[in-house]
Amino acid sequence: MDEPNAIKDENATHPIAASWRPLLREVVHAFVEQDYELSRKVKGVNSVESDIVEHNRNYVKEYGEVLIELPNKSWESSCAQWMEGHWDVLVDLYTKDEGLSDLVLTGKMIEVNGEPQFTVGLIYVP
Repeated sequence: MDEPNAIKDENATHPIAASWRPLLREVVHAFVEQDYELSRKVKGVNSVESDIVEHNRNYVKEYGEVLIELPNKSWESSCAQWMEGHWDVLVDLYTKDEGLSDLVLTGKMIEVNGEPQFTVGLIYVP
């Protein structure tokens, strides 16, 4: 199976590009460790705004489940869609007791000189 590439299509969602997956795994890994501000810098990730940090920390706490690392199957349902200059990204999150949860991580992805650059958005239940 070919690894998916980033697709610029404003009319449909597509799988998360293979080249973005390690970066997104690192972001979720930080969240698993409750490091919502990404104090250990993740290459290719912009600084997280303080209001986003607080929202995400509080939302996951109120959700009442413990986040776990992204399994490979998370890429089967996570997606991205081109939106005039960036991709909107939705990553399905997993928890210890639920497995696939109702939570998603949102964000915006651009590519700079072929390298992904991610801006963390909200974690919430759509």
